Amino acid sequence: MEAARKDNEQAAVLYLNTDRRGPAAATLAHQLYVVLDSRLPARLPDLSDQPEGSRANPLKPDEDVIGTIATADGSLDLVLERVGRTWLFSRKTLNAIPEVFAEIDLVSVDRYLPDFLAKRRIGGIRLFEWLAALLLIPIVYMLIGLVGRIVRPVFAFLQRRYAWAGWLLELLAGPMRLFVLAGSIRWTVSVLQLPLIERVFWSTARTLILTAAVVWVLLRMNGSVERTIKQRLQAATVGEMSAMLRLARRLVDILIVAMGVVVLLQYFGVDPTAALAGLGLGGIAVALAAQKTLENVIGGVSIVIDKAVRVGDFLKIGDLQGTVDYVGLRSTRIRTLDRTILTVPNGQIATVNIETLSARDKFWFHHIVSVRYETTPDQMRAVIEGIYALLKAHPGVDQGMVRVRFLRFGPYALEIEVFTYIFATDWERFLDVQQELLLSVMGVVDEAGTALALPSQILHVAEGSRQKL
Repeated sequence: MEAARKDNEQAAVLYLNTDRRGPAAATLAHQLYVVLDSRLPARLPDLSDQPEGSRANPLKPDEDVIGTIATADGSLDLVLERVGRTWLFSRKTLNAIPEVFAEIDLVSVDRYLPDFLAKRRIGGIRLFEWLAALLLIPIVYMLIGLVGRIVRPVFAFLQRRYAWAGWLLELLAGPMRLFVLAGSIRWTVSVLQLPLIERVFWSTARTLILTAAVVWVLLRMNGSVERTIKQRLQAATVGEMSAMLRLARRLVDILIVAMGVVVLLQYFGVDPTAALAGLGLGGIAVALAAQKTLENVIGGVSIVIDKAVRVGDFLKIGDLQGTVDYVGLRSTRIRTLDRTILTVPNGQIATVNIETLSARDKFWFHHIVSVRYETTPDQMRAVIEGIYALLKAHPGVDQGMVRVRFLRFGPYALEIEVFTYIFATDWERFLDVQQELLLSVMGVVDEAGTALALPSQILHVAEGSRQKL
């Protein structure tokens, strides 16, 4: 093509496997050039640059298809065949070129453009093409947006009829412009007579736009999935899951963008394997350097998934007690009883024993009631029966776990064990019920005619004993 473009007929003919000679061969070379320049698919990076060819068909190692074009009689494969060590256009392909050349009747824009736009080139691309790319594409993008506003009432009507229409409109509101723009470029290039290098230029632009549109759609879809999950979560778990959902969304976003970059690299004929291997080694290095950070992040993920710690829980971690104020990916904030904020790395929380005091369904009521040694057996029975009846009659007491027993003879008192569980939603409620029961126990002891014991000692002095000084 370069030889034909420079009118070097002698060099152009050398690429043809034909018996034609002289002007006939030069005419055929020119026709082939016109067909290639106007119809050859603009996917030059897909062409093999290996001496042995692409070997796409192992049964025909000496033939290689460089493209397929549409003709009036159907599709035509442009085939190269190896003659000795040289690749030439095959005889079968050359026999069909004159008919295909006669079909070419595309619109040329050169006649409608000033010479400085049609003749001046930058990088082999006419100045008009650069101006169209830099000015017309943004203008067409905005015009498509205006058309979208006109048809928005139609989508609003569909949204009222179908719930999915609103979600689809939100998902494709911006990317749809890019899809329409890419389709417009494809249609315009198909009806204009553009050289191959310019069709490659516009094909590259279209591929970039399509890739950006697909990446945009996937990013929006990822964000929509995050919002849907948040809406379906219970209010008590949104705080804990939001950080993990945010991290998952960011990771998926990075993966989507990376996939888009890989697709573009493959389109331009760049093997991304080396780059991916380098990213893998770089990832290992980053992971080693940020070992503690990753440990805390993984610990935070495990805490959220296992629901070991939630916002609002009253915890006991070692000697620490406090209420969970925030659960993040790296650390957890706990408001202590002194009303200070303590930040604990999630890696430490994931490796220690956590006692969730606020998760109790009932509180343990366990006390030793000490009465005086002067208490008679009948009074002791009255005290025990009175306390038992008191607990049985209270609505906040677990009736299946009530135990009142004369436990032992203590050093200075007769000890009665009171054992039960109290239903309460929090610690404050438990303290209120416990206070009420303890006051009632004091009343039971007083009604029985005895009293609570105090620590005391009795000294007995034997009569008639004498101490020598």
